[in-house]
Amino acid sequence: MNRLTELGKRAKAASRTLSCASTAQKNAALAAIADALCAHIPEILAANEEDLKAAAQNGMSESLQDRLRLTAARIEGIAGAVRDLIGLPDPVGQVIDGGTRPNGLKIEKVRTPIGVVGMIFEARPNVTVDAACLCLKSSNVCILRGGKEAIHSNTALAQIMCGALGGAGLPHDCILLVTDTSRDSANDLMNLNGYLDVLIPRGGKGLIRAVVENATVPVIETGAGNCHIFVDESASLAQAVSICDNAKTSRPSVCNAVETVLVHSRIADQFLPALAEKLAEHQVELRGCARTRAILPQALPASDEDYATEFDDYILALRVVDSLDEAIEHIRTYTTGHSEAILTNHFANAQRFTAEIDAAAVYVNASTRFTDGGEFGFGAEIGISTQKLHARGPMGLAELTSCKYIVTGSGQIRT
Repeated sequence: MNRLTELGKRAKAASRTLSCASTAQKNAALAAIADALCAHIPEILAANEEDLKAAAQNGMSESLQDRLRLTAARIEGIAGAVRDLIGLPDPVGQVIDGGTRPNGLKIEKVRTPIGVVGMIFEARPNVTVDAACLCLKSSNVCILRGGKEAIHSNTALAQIMCGALGGAGLPHDCILLVTDTSRDSANDLMNLNGYLDVLIPRGGKGLIRAVVENATVPVIETGAGNCHIFVDESASLAQAVSICDNAKTSRPSVCNAVETVLVHSRIADQFLPALAEKLAEHQVELRGCARTRAILPQALPASDEDYATEFDDYILALRVVDSLDEAIEHIRTYTTGHSEAILTNHFANAQRFTAEIDAAAVYVNASTRFTDGGEFGFGAEIGISTQKLHARGPMGLAELTSCKYIVTGSGQIRT
Protein backbone atom coordinates (compact mmCIF):
# COMPACT_ATOMS: atom_id res chain seq x y z
CA MET A 1 0.00 0.00 0.00
CA ASN A 2 1.18 3.55 -0.77
CA ARG A 3 2.47 5.06 2.48
CA LEU A 4 0.70 8.33 1.74
CA THR A 5 -2.69 6.69 1.31
CA GLU A 6 -3.89 7.89 4.71
CA LEU A 7 -2.88 11.44 3.82
CA GLY A 8 -4.73 11.04 0.52
CA LYS A 9 -7.89 9.91 2.32
CA ARG A 10 -7.76 12.94 4.59
CA ALA A 11 -7.26 15.21 1.59
CA LYS A 12 -10.22 13.72 -0.25
CA ALA A 13 -12.46 14.16 2.77
CA ALA A 14 -11.40 17.78 3.21
CA SER A 15 -11.92 18.49 -0.49
CA ARG A 16 -15.61 17.66 -0.18
CA THR A 17 -15.99 20.44 2.38
CA LEU A 18 -13.71 22.94 0.65
CA SER A 19 -15.40 22.49 -2.73
CA CYS A 20 -18.60 23.85 -1.20
CA ALA A 21 -17.00 26.68 0.78
CA SER A 22 -18.21 30.19 0.06
CA THR A 23 -15.97 32.94 -1.23
CA ALA A 24 -16.42 34.74 2.09
CA GLN A 25 -15.21 31.69 4.02
CA LYS A 26 -12.15 31.29 1.84
CA ASN A 27 -11.30 34.98 2.02
CA ALA A 28 -11.65 34.91 5.81
CA ALA A 29 -9.24 31.98 5.93
CA LEU A 30 -6.75 33.81 3.72
CA ALA A 31 -6.92 36.90 5.91
CA ALA A 32 -6.35 34.75 9.00
CA ILE A 33 -3.35 33.09 7.34
CA ALA A 34 -1.79 36.44 6.39
CA ASP A 35 -2.26 37.77 9.93
CA ALA A 36 -0.86 34.58 11.47
CA LEU A 37 2.26 34.68 9.28
CA CYS A 38 3.02 38.22 10.39
CA ALA A 39 2.29 37.39 14.02
CA HIS A 40 4.71 34.45 14.00
CA ILE A 41 7.67 36.00 12.17
CA PRO A 42 10.17 35.20 14.99
CA GLU A 43 9.21 31.49 14.97
CA ILE A 44 9.39 31.30 11.18
CA LEU A 45 12.81 32.96 11.12
CA ALA A 46 14.10 30.62 13.82
CA ALA A 47 13.01 27.59 11.78
CA ASN A 48 14.49 29.08 8.63
CA GLU A 49 17.79 29.68 10.40
CA GLU A 50 18.04 25.95 11.10
CA ASP A 51 17.63 25.27 7.38
CA LEU A 52 20.19 27.92 6.45
CA LYS A 53 22.77 26.53 8.87
CA ALA A 54 22.37 23.06 7.38
CA ALA A 55 22.57 24.51 3.86
CA ALA A 56 25.87 26.25 4.63
CA GLN A 57 27.29 23.10 6.20
CA ASN A 58 26.28 21.08 3.14
CA GLY A 59 27.92 23.51 0.72
CA MET A 60 24.79 24.92 -0.90
CA SER A 61 25.64 27.75 -3.33
CA GLU A 62 24.97 31.34 -2.29
CA SER A 63 22.33 31.78 -5.01
CA LEU A 64 20.40 28.72 -3.78
CA GLN A 65 20.76 29.84 -0.18
CA ASP A 66 19.12 33.08 -1.27
CA ARG A 67 16.13 31.09 -2.53
CA LEU A 68 15.92 29.39 0.85
CA ARG A 69 16.40 32.49 2.99
CA LEU A 70 13.47 34.19 4.69
CA THR A 71 13.62 37.64 6.27
CA ALA A 72 10.99 39.64 8.10
CA ALA A 73 10.49 41.70 4.95
CA ARG A 74 10.12 38.60 2.79
CA ILE A 75 7.58 37.08 5.17
CA GLU A 76 5.60 40.32 5.15
CA GLY A 77 5.77 40.25 1.35
CA ILE A 78 4.48 36.67 1.33
CA ALA A 79 1.63 37.70 3.63
CA GLY A 80 0.93 40.65 1.35
CA ALA A 81 0.60 38.30 -1.62
CA VAL A 82 -1.91 36.24 0.39
CA ARG A 83 -3.95 39.38 1.05
CA ASP A 84 -3.81 40.23 -2.65
CA LEU A 85 -5.59 36.94 -3.36
CA ILE A 86 -8.55 38.11 -1.26
CA GLY A 87 -9.23 40.89 -3.73
CA LEU A 88 -9.15 38.63 -6.77
CA PRO A 89 -12.33 37.10 -8.18
CA ASP A 90 -13.17 33.58 -7.01
CA PRO A 91 -12.92 31.42 -10.14
CA VAL A 92 -15.15 28.63 -8.79
CA GLY A 93 -18.64 28.82 -10.28
CA GLN A 94 -17.69 31.25 -13.03
CA VAL A 95 -19.58 30.57 -16.26
CA ILE A 96 -16.95 30.23 -18.98
CA ASP A 97 -19.34 29.70 -21.87
CA GLY A 98 -22.90 28.77 -22.49
CA GLY A 99 -26.03 29.05 -24.52
CA THR A 100 -29.42 27.60 -25.27
CA ARG A 101 -29.86 24.83 -27.82
CA PRO A 102 -32.71 24.84 -30.38
CA ASN A 103 -34.51 22.22 -28.24
CA GLY A 104 -34.50 24.58 -25.27
CA LEU A 105 -31.66 22.95 -23.28
CA LYS A 106 -29.59 25.53 -21.43
CA ILE A 107 -25.92 24.44 -21.39
CA GLU A 108 -23.35 26.25 -19.23
CA LYS A 109 -19.64 25.50 -18.93
CA VAL A 110 -18.71 26.29 -15.32
CA ARG A 111 -15.35 26.44 -13.51
CA THR A 112 -14.92 23.83 -10.76
CA PRO A 113 -12.05 22.91 -8.41
CA ILE A 114 -9.58 20.31 -9.64
CA GLY A 115 -9.90 18.60 -6.23
CA VAL A 116 -6.64 17.53 -4.58
CA VAL A 117 -3.47 19.16 -5.91
CA GLY A 118 -0.04 17.78 -5.07
CA MET A 119 3.16 19.83 -5.18
CA ILE A 120 6.74 18.56 -5.15
CA PHE A 121 9.19 21.42 -4.84
CA GLU A 122 12.70 22.24 -3.70
CA ALA A 123 14.30 24.79 -1.37
CA ARG A 124 11.83 27.67 -1.67
CA PRO A 125 9.65 28.03 1.45
CA ASN A 126 7.62 30.84 -0.12
CA VAL A 127 6.19 28.19 -2.46
CA THR A 128 4.61 26.51 0.58
CA VAL A 129 2.47 29.56 1.22
CA ASP A 130 1.84 30.50 -2.41
CA ALA A 131 0.70 27.00 -3.32
CA ALA A 132 -1.46 26.52 -0.23
CA CYS A 133 -3.26 29.83 -0.59
CA LEU A 134 -3.81 29.63 -4.34
CA CYS A 135 -5.27 26.17 -3.83
CA LEU A 136 -7.43 27.42 -0.97
CA LYS A 137 -8.90 30.32 -2.97
CA SER A 138 -9.66 27.97 -5.89
CA SER A 139 -11.26 25.41 -3.48
CA ASN A 140 -8.52 22.80 -3.90
CA VAL A 141 -6.95 20.82 -1.08
CA CYS A 142 -3.17 20.69 -1.39
CA ILE A 143 -0.61 18.06 -0.42
CA LEU A 144 2.80 19.71 -0.26
CA ARG A 145 6.12 17.89 -0.35
CA GLY A 146 9.10 20.25 -0.13
CA GLY A 147 12.77 19.38 -0.13
CA LYS A 148 14.79 18.43 2.92
CA GLU A 149 16.70 21.72 2.63
CA ALA A 150 13.60 23.67 3.78
CA ILE A 151 11.89 21.15 6.05
CA HIS A 152 12.03 23.26 9.23
CA SER A 153 10.74 26.37 7.41
CA ASN A 154 8.00 24.43 5.62
CA THR A 155 6.85 22.70 8.80
CA ALA A 156 6.56 26.01 10.65
CA LEU A 157 4.69 27.67 7.79
CA ALA A 158 2.28 24.75 7.33
CA GLN A 159 1.49 24.57 11.03
CA ILE A 160 0.78 28.30 11.17
CA MET A 161 -1.48 28.19 8.12
CA CYS A 162 -3.40 25.12 9.30
CA GLY A 163 -3.94 26.74 12.66
CA ALA A 164 -5.56 29.72 10.96
CA LEU A 165 -8.16 27.68 9.04
CA GLY A 166 -10.41 26.73 11.93
CA GLY A 167 -11.69 30.26 12.53
CA ALA A 168 -13.16 30.28 9.03
CA GLY A 169 -14.84 26.91 9.56
CA LEU A 170 -12.55 25.03 7.20
CA PRO A 171 -10.81 21.71 7.98
CA HIS A 172 -7.14 21.77 8.96
CA ASP A 173 -6.63 19.08 6.33
CA CYS A 174 -7.18 21.62 3.53
CA ILE A 175 -3.40 22.11 3.75
CA LEU A 176 -1.31 18.97 4.21
CA LEU A 177 2.48 18.75 4.42
CA VAL A 178 4.51 15.59 3.75
CA THR A 179 7.18 15.75 6.45
CA ASP A 180 9.09 12.74 5.11
CA THR A 181 11.57 14.23 2.62
CA SER A 182 13.02 10.91 1.44
CA ARG A 183 12.89 9.83 -2.19
CA ASP A 184 10.31 7.23 -1.17
CA SER A 185 7.79 9.89 -0.17
CA ALA A 186 8.23 11.62 -3.53
CA ASN A 187 7.62 8.33 -5.32
CA ASP A 188 4.56 7.67 -3.17
CA LEU A 189 3.10 11.06 -4.06
CA MET A 190 3.75 10.41 -7.76
CA ASN A 191 1.64 7.27 -7.46
CA LEU A 192 -1.18 8.42 -5.20
CA ASN A 193 -3.82 7.38 -7.71
CA GLY A 194 -7.41 7.66 -6.59
CA TYR A 195 -6.63 10.51 -4.20
CA LEU A 196 -4.43 12.99 -6.07
CA ASP A 197 -6.03 14.71 -9.07
CA VAL A 198 -2.91 16.42 -10.37
CA LEU A 199 0.76 16.71 -9.39
CA ILE A 200 2.83 19.83 -10.06
CA PRO A 201 6.64 19.63 -9.77
CA ARG A 202 8.36 22.96 -9.16
CA GLY A 203 12.13 22.99 -9.12
CA GLY A 204 15.15 22.08 -11.20
CA LYS A 205 15.26 20.16 -14.45
CA GLY A 206 16.15 16.90 -12.70
CA LEU A 207 13.15 17.05 -10.36
CA ILE A 208 10.75 17.90 -13.17
CA ARG A 209 12.07 15.12 -15.41
CA ALA A 210 11.83 12.57 -12.58
CA VAL A 211 8.19 13.45 -11.93
CA VAL A 212 7.20 13.49 -15.61
CA GLU A 213 8.87 10.14 -16.25
CA ASN A 214 7.74 8.30 -13.11
CA ALA A 215 4.35 9.66 -12.04
CA THR A 216 1.21 7.64 -12.68
CA VAL A 217 -1.03 10.54 -11.63
CA PRO A 218 -1.66 13.45 -14.03
CA VAL A 219 1.22 15.97 -14.08
CA ILE A 220 1.52 19.62 -15.08
CA GLU A 221 5.12 20.22 -16.16
CA THR A 222 6.61 23.49 -14.90
CA GLY A 223 9.64 25.53 -14.37
CA ALA A 224 12.79 24.66 -16.31
CA GLY A 225 13.98 28.01 -17.59
CA ASN A 226 16.83 28.19 -20.09
CA CYS A 227 15.83 31.72 -21.09
CA HIS A 228 17.34 33.82 -23.88
CA ILE A 229 17.55 37.48 -24.86
CA PHE A 230 18.40 38.47 -28.44
CA VAL A 231 19.86 41.98 -28.78
CA ASP A 232 18.99 43.03 -32.31
CA GLU A 233 21.12 45.48 -34.32
CA SER A 234 18.45 48.18 -33.91
CA ALA A 235 18.24 47.89 -30.10
CA SER A 236 18.88 50.84 -27.83
CA LEU A 237 22.24 49.85 -26.32
CA ALA A 238 21.80 51.51 -22.93
CA GLN A 239 18.34 50.01 -22.55
CA ALA A 240 19.62 46.60 -23.66
CA VAL A 241 22.41 46.65 -21.07
CA SER A 242 19.90 47.54 -18.35
CA ILE A 243 17.45 44.81 -19.37
CA CYS A 244 20.11 42.08 -19.68
CA ASP A 245 21.63 43.07 -16.33
CA ASN A 246 18.22 42.93 -14.64
CA ALA A 247 17.35 39.59 -16.26
CA LYS A 248 20.61 38.03 -15.05
CA THR A 249 21.50 39.64 -11.71
CA SER A 250 18.26 40.72 -10.00
CA ARG A 251 17.78 37.11 -8.86
CA PRO A 252 19.88 34.63 -10.82
CA SER A 253 18.56 31.51 -9.08
CA VAL A 254 15.00 31.76 -10.41
CA CYS A 255 13.59 30.15 -13.54
CA ASN A 256 12.87 33.42 -15.37
CA ALA A 257 16.47 34.67 -15.17
CA VAL A 258 18.28 34.91 -18.51
CA GLU A 259 20.95 32.28 -19.18
CA THR A 260 22.10 33.20 -22.72
CA VAL A 261 22.34 36.57 -24.45
CA LEU A 262 22.57 36.55 -28.25
CA VAL A 263 24.02 39.70 -29.85
CA HIS A 264 23.83 40.84 -33.47
CA SER A 265 27.32 41.06 -34.97
CA ARG A 266 26.80 44.66 -36.15
CA ILE A 267 26.59 45.96 -32.58
CA ALA A 268 28.64 43.34 -30.73
CA ASP A 269 31.80 45.53 -30.56
CA GLN A 270 29.82 48.25 -28.76
CA PHE A 271 27.34 46.21 -26.75
CA LEU A 272 29.44 43.40 -25.30
CA PRO A 273 32.02 45.60 -23.51
CA ALA A 274 29.23 47.74 -22.04
CA LEU A 275 27.35 44.67 -20.83
CA ALA A 276 30.51 43.07 -19.40
CA GLU A 277 31.31 46.24 -17.47
CA LYS A 278 27.83 46.29 -15.94
CA LEU A 279 27.82 42.58 -15.08
CA ALA A 280 31.25 42.89 -13.46
CA GLU A 281 29.52 44.74 -10.63
CA HIS A 282 28.03 41.36 -9.68
CA GLN A 283 31.09 39.33 -10.67
CA VAL A 284 29.13 37.46 -13.34
CA GLU A 285 31.18 34.76 -15.05
CA LEU A 286 30.94 35.09 -18.84
CA ARG A 287 31.17 32.18 -21.27
CA GLY A 288 31.18 32.97 -24.97
CA CYS A 289 31.71 31.81 -28.52
CA ALA A 290 34.98 32.55 -30.35
CA ARG A 291 33.62 35.83 -31.72
CA THR A 292 32.55 36.89 -28.24
CA ARG A 293 35.96 36.07 -26.81
CA ALA A 294 37.68 38.12 -29.51
CA ILE A 295 35.84 41.13 -28.05
CA LEU A 296 35.87 39.99 -24.40
CA PRO A 297 39.13 38.08 -23.76
CA GLN A 298 38.08 37.53 -20.14
CA ALA A 299 35.18 35.31 -21.23
CA LEU A 300 35.62 31.55 -20.93
CA PRO A 301 34.92 29.33 -23.96
CA ALA A 302 31.24 28.38 -24.21
CA SER A 303 30.30 24.81 -25.13
CA ASP A 304 27.06 23.38 -26.47
CA GLU A 305 26.41 22.18 -22.93
CA ASP A 306 26.71 25.75 -21.63
CA TYR A 307 24.10 26.93 -24.12
CA ALA A 308 21.80 24.14 -22.94
CA THR A 309 22.29 24.84 -19.22
CA GLU A 310 20.02 26.63 -16.75
CA PHE A 311 22.82 27.97 -14.55
CA ASP A 312 20.70 29.41 -11.69
CA ASP A 313 23.83 31.36 -10.79
CA TYR A 314 25.96 34.38 -11.70
CA ILE A 315 26.98 32.80 -14.99
CA LEU A 316 25.95 34.02 -18.43
CA ALA A 317 26.51 32.47 -21.86
CA LEU A 318 27.05 34.81 -24.82
CA ARG A 319 26.97 34.30 -28.57
CA VAL A 320 27.40 36.64 -31.53
CA VAL A 321 24.99 35.98 -34.41
CA ASP A 322 24.66 37.50 -37.87
CA SER A 323 20.89 37.63 -38.21
CA LEU A 324 17.49 37.26 -36.62
CA ASP A 325 17.24 33.89 -38.38
CA GLU A 326 20.38 32.68 -36.62
CA ALA A 327 19.11 33.91 -33.25
CA ILE A 328 15.75 32.16 -33.74
CA GLU A 329 17.50 28.93 -34.74
CA HIS A 330 19.72 29.04 -31.64
CA ILE A 331 16.72 29.60 -29.37
CA ARG A 332 14.74 26.82 -31.02
CA THR A 333 17.70 24.48 -30.44
CA TYR A 334 18.14 25.21 -26.73
CA THR A 335 14.87 26.64 -25.39
CA THR A 336 12.92 25.01 -22.58
CA GLY A 337 9.82 26.94 -23.67
CA HIS A 338 9.79 29.26 -20.65
CA SER A 339 10.60 32.91 -21.46
CA GLU A 340 12.35 34.39 -24.50
CA ALA A 341 12.98 38.05 -25.39
CA ILE A 342 14.03 40.28 -28.27
CA LEU A 343 15.37 43.80 -27.76
CA THR A 344 14.73 45.75 -30.94
CA ASN A 345 13.41 48.96 -32.44
CA HIS A 346 12.52 47.17 -35.68
CA PHE A 347 8.77 46.41 -35.72
CA ALA A 348 8.95 43.65 -38.32
CA ASN A 349 11.69 41.84 -36.37
CA ALA A 350 9.61 42.03 -33.21
CA GLN A 351 6.61 40.62 -35.07
CA ARG A 352 8.65 37.77 -36.54
CA PHE A 353 10.18 36.92 -33.17
CA THR A 354 6.85 36.75 -31.33
CA ALA A 355 5.31 34.71 -34.14
CA GLU A 356 8.15 32.20 -34.58
CA ILE A 357 9.36 31.67 -31.00
CA ASP A 358 7.36 28.99 -29.16
CA ALA A 359 7.50 29.72 -25.42
CA ALA A 360 5.12 30.34 -22.54
CA ALA A 361 6.10 34.03 -22.50
CA VAL A 362 7.68 35.98 -25.38
CA TYR A 363 8.93 39.52 -24.67
CA VAL A 364 9.72 42.57 -26.75
CA ASN A 365 11.97 45.15 -25.06
CA ALA A 366 11.47 43.90 -21.50
CA SER A 367 13.20 41.66 -18.98
CA THR A 368 12.31 37.97 -18.78
CA ARG A 369 12.06 38.43 -15.01
CA PHE A 370 8.43 39.52 -15.41
CA THR A 371 7.24 35.94 -16.02
CA ASP A 372 5.61 35.67 -12.63
CA GLY A 373 2.06 35.32 -11.39
CA GLY A 374 2.28 38.43 -9.22
CA GLU A 375 3.70 40.53 -12.04
CA PHE A 376 1.00 39.29 -14.41
CA GLY A 377 -1.71 40.34 -11.95
CA PHE A 378 -2.62 36.83 -10.78
CA GLY A 379 -1.80 37.57 -7.11
CA ALA A 380 0.71 34.73 -7.00
CA GLU A 381 1.46 31.56 -8.94
CA ILE A 382 1.63 27.87 -8.20
CA GLY A 383 4.20 27.45 -10.95
CA ILE A 384 5.02 28.39 -14.53
CA SER A 385 3.75 25.75 -16.91
CA THR A 386 6.01 25.03 -19.88
CA GLN A 387 3.63 22.49 -21.41
CA LYS A 388 0.74 23.24 -23.75
CA LEU A 389 -2.20 21.27 -22.33
CA HIS A 390 -4.61 22.75 -19.78
CA ALA A 391 -2.33 25.60 -18.68
CA ARG A 392 0.68 27.49 -20.03
CA GLY A 393 2.77 30.21 -18.38
CA PRO A 394 2.21 31.49 -14.83
CA MET A 395 -0.55 29.45 -13.23
CA GLY A 396 -2.94 31.48 -11.12
CA LEU A 397 -6.42 30.81 -9.82
CA ALA A 398 -8.13 30.12 -13.15
CA GLU A 399 -5.48 27.54 -14.07
CA LEU A 400 -6.23 25.67 -10.84
CA THR A 401 -9.75 24.90 -11.97
CA SER A 402 -11.31 22.37 -14.29
CA CYS A 403 -14.84 22.65 -15.62
CA LYS A 404 -18.14 20.88 -15.79
CA TYR A 405 -21.21 21.35 -17.94
CA ILE A 406 -24.47 22.18 -16.20
CA VAL A 407 -27.40 21.32 -18.43
CA THR A 408 -30.87 22.59 -17.50
CA GLY A 409 -33.95 21.37 -19.27
CA SER A 410 -37.70 21.38 -19.05
CA GLY A 411 -38.46 17.74 -19.79
CA GLN A 412 -36.52 17.27 -23.03
CA ILE A 413 -35.77 13.74 -24.24
CA ARG A 414 -33.44 12.74 -27.05
CA THR A 415 -35.10 11.33 -30.14
